[in-house]
Amino acid sequence: MKRTQPLWILVILCIVGVMLAGCGTKEPAWETFDGALNEKSFPVPKEASSPDRTTTNVAMDYVRYSLPGLKEKKGVPEPYLEEIKAWGWEEQSNEDSGSSRVFQKEGLIVHLTVHDGYFIVMIPKEKKVTTKGLKSK
Repeated sequence: MKRTQPLWILVILCIVGVMLAGCGTKEPAWETFDGALNEKSFPVPKEASSPDRTTTNVAMDYVRYSLPGLKEKKGVPEPYLEEIKAWGWEEQSNEDSGSSRVFQKEGLIVHLTVHDGYFIVMIPKEKKVTTKGLKSK
C-alpha cells in the first residue's frame, strides 16, 4: 500500500507538468483589434502587449508590440492580413514578402515587420513625401 502512494503523486505531478507546458506557447486568437499607437487607423491585435514607442529614429516613428506565438519564418499571419485589408489598407506589393510588408491607405504608409514573439509597426515621419515613389493600384 505504501509503495503505490509515491507512484500516484509522481503521476499527478507529470500530468500537471504536461498541462502547464502546453499552456506556455499560446497562439494569438486574431479576434479583436485596436488602432496602433502611432497610427490609429492601422489594426493591432488587442492581445499584443507592452508596446514601446520609440522616437529616436529620425526617419521612422515605430512601435514594438510583444505577441507570443509569432514566428518570423512564417511571416505575417493570414488572419492579421485579412484584418488589415478589412480596415481599408492595401498592400503595396503583389509578392509574398514574408515577415516584412508595406501598406498604404489615403496617402499614409505603414511598414509591418514580424519577428519571433513580437512585431513592429513603422510609419515614415514624412508621410506625404514617402508616397511619391509608390505605384498606385
